Amino acid sequence: MEMENEGEEITRVRIPRNNEIIGTVEDMLGGGRFRVNCADKKTRICRVSGKFKRRQWIRPGDTVLVRPWEVQADERGDIIWKYKRAQVGWLKNNGYLG
Repeated sequence: MEMENEGEEITRVRIPRNNEIIGTVEDMLGGGRFRVNCADKKTRICRVSGKFKRRQWIRPGDTVLVRPWEVQADERGDIIWKYKRAQVGWLKNNGYLG
């Protein structure tokens, strides 16, 4: 299968560490919050931290890295990273995404 984004170069891909999970943004809820469908088959309400919110624009369909909260870990989390299209392809090829 040909990659559509051959011009895009993959530098370093952030791999989930500790209890971080890869997910896909389903919905924008407003107030910097999103509904994210995570790889562990749970749907979490996730917020974007202020530092990341000003730097990155997140839309439904984007692949993100989520850090679940210590309290309500199955329901809530923080979005800490957004993957680019080429990085998502790399994650799929190396078995991090299904």
